[in-house]
Amino acid sequence: MCAQEQIRNEKFVKPRWSAVEWIIEKVLFACALSSILIVLFIVIFIFQEGFPALLLGTRFFFGMTWWPSHDLFGIVPTVVSTFIVGIGALGIAALIGIPTAIYLAEFAPEWMRNIIKPSVEMLVGIPSIVLGFFGLMVLVVAIRDNLGGYGECILAGWLILAVMTLPHVISISEDSIRAVPRTYKEASLGLGATQLQTIRKVILPHAKSGILASLVLGMGNAIGETMAVLMVIGNPNIPGIPTSVLDSVRVLTSTIVIEHAYVDWGSMHQHALFALGAVLFVIVAILNLLTCAVIRKGMRKTT
Repeated sequence: MCAQEQIRNEKFVKPRWSAVEWIIEKVLFACALSSILIVLFIVIFIFQEGFPALLLGTRFFFGMTWWPSHDLFGIVPTVVSTFIVGIGALGIAALIGIPTAIYLAEFAPEWMRNIIKPSVEMLVGIPSIVLGFFGLMVLVVAIRDNLGGYGECILAGWLILAVMTLPHVISISEDSIRAVPRTYKEASLGLGATQLQTIRKVILPHAKSGILASLVLGMGNAIGETMAVLMVIGNPNIPGIPTSVLDSVRVLTSTIVIEHAYVDWGSMHQHALFALGAVLFVIVAILNLLTCAVIRKGMRKTT
């Protein structure tokens, strides 16, 4: 009787749970699909609004002057300045971040690592507007008083963006170094290599893909940053290609934020700002694709 009752109960319970699981599965699928659709609609809207400016062709993509009041929408100085600010900040972050990651992974005692790494990762939680305000009140003044110029310049942008990029570089690089099998290190030390030789010849080559991925990801974050950069780089009315680290510049993100406040909706100026957003999206998307490619290449080598 007990076996018959159990079979009878399973006949009634199983269909009910199967229906619940089916509903949960469809809800999760809808949530995943909605995120894709939201991104797709945003991209379509940006390119649709920026399409008239993109049709300007060489006047837009290779123009040297951005002067909306004279219907000049050349993006070369802005794009060049964007890469100068992003690459410089990434270079500073790499010079500080990669040695820090090596120290945390190979030299630091566990108690010190448990202090330093969370402290570094807390930088991500600081709002960019706060870092930008600090840069405006402290870095800009220090640069103006000690190096000359107006203070709002490329160097200030480098320093602020380097601080914002450091958590990504340190955290991902340190995880990549610690992911290298310890047997590689033990074999190298067993053959008579020093710890520094082991790090340089064995550990870093095997962690190279993760370190490169952290740098590419940091580059994408640096190029896409808005508020902190906006407050410290000067933003001249007519941007030009800089010749010194003390020059004021304008990047893609700051141009969109500054000029969106007074643009006439439906004008070519408005379409040009959306086109800048489309160019920025393509740049960041390419960097993210490079990051994924580097990570996959590294995973294939380890397997």
